[in-house]
Amino acid sequence: MNEKYITVSQLTKYIKYKIDNDINLNEVFLKGEISNFKAHSRGHYYFTLKDEGSRISAIMFASSVKKIKFLPQDGMKVLISGKISVFEANGAYQIYVNDMLEDGVGNLYIAYEQLKKKLEAEGLFDLTIKKTIKKIPKRVGVITAPTGAAIKDIISTIKRRWPLTEIILFPSLVQGEEAASDIVKQIKRSENYQLDTLIVGRGGGSIEDLWPFNEEIVARAIYECKTPIISAVGHEVDFTIADFVADLRAPTPTGAAELAVPSINDINTYLYQLQIRLNKVMQHKLINIRQHLNEITSRYIFKNPISIYQTKEMAFDNLLDRLKYSSKNLISIKEKQFLQLKNSYILQKPYQLIDNKANKYLQLISKLETLSPLLTIKRGYTITKIKDKVITSSKQIKTNDMLEIEFSDGSINAKVI
Repeated sequence: MNEKYITVSQLTKYIKYKIDNDINLNEVFLKGEISNFKAHSRGHYYFTLKDEGSRISAIMFASSVKKIKFLPQDGMKVLISGKISVFEANGAYQIYVNDMLEDGVGNLYIAYEQLKKKLEAEGLFDLTIKKTIKKIPKRVGVITAPTGAAIKDIISTIKRRWPLTEIILFPSLVQGEEAASDIVKQIKRSENYQLDTLIVGRGGGSIEDLWPFNEEIVARAIYECKTPIISAVGHEVDFTIADFVADLRAPTPTGAAELAVPSINDINTYLYQLQIRLNKVMQHKLINIRQHLNEITSRYIFKNPISIYQTKEMAFDNLLDRLKYSSKNLISIKEKQFLQLKNSYILQKPYQLIDNKANKYLQLISKLETLSPLLTIKRGYTITKIKDKVITSSKQIKTNDMLEIEFSDGSINAKVI
């Protein structure tokens, strides 16, 4: 009875077998909108492809992810190709994607726009950090293919415009899978040559041919390079990521050479213009100096130089007269003072003055002796002291104090009892 029943696993394996062996399901082309997109850490992409009426799970393994140049996002409309199969764990059918395009837009264009947006957000295109291209370089480096029209045009243009410049070629692949890493290698190598300017580029081609100059590693190498870089990729209408990162963009390799060095004809013209301007400035300067000299020589002092001496002579005479007058006046004053002093009472009767002073001196001595304490002592009085301090009141004396009593003919010590 149970023999007619099979397990879920058996049914799933049978359905998987049928689908895997269906030629129509081995290569399916689908279009739809991405949702629930997830990029796994191992490099696989998981997402759902849907339209208005249905949806299907999809997986794109890392080996296939390497083929596309852009990062899928939710809401993006894409064209995918792959194989339909069944995932046995849940019995759900899904598509294993081999390739993917954005619906209506090529993969390379998508990758270009995504990288451009990313690097612009990081500031790699910022105009304020662009290095200045030297106007008259001594040494110019060129990174391009060693053969072809690009390098020939660059060399011939530089030699024609400014033959004094040394050109150093750093040969590189400019097309193919290895080109990006080779360009980066040559950019780093060029920094050992003390270049004034570095040209990086190639001639025209398809977007696939120019793609190495849209690679992120090339963009970052240009950004990190210390030498000012002129990008010269393709034709005037071609814009690459390298153009936005470089310090200056040239429309063509020939245009890059023209931007890298000056024109010898332009320099000669400029020097000639400088010579004309210099002559005009010198002439104007000479005219001004001559006018100034004429103004100086036309002054009165140069026409009559003796007037300087005459003016000084008059000033000297004036000072001399003032000096004579002042000297006479001073002598007259001193003579009067001398006569007054000579006729004074002191000089007339000097001894009488001395006698008067002597009398006054004796009078003062007499007054001093009258007031002298020694005369008081001679009359029977004494002077009592304690430690050289005169005692004027009995209240100043205490028991056991040592007194010094001074008489007219000596002194004694006494102790208070």
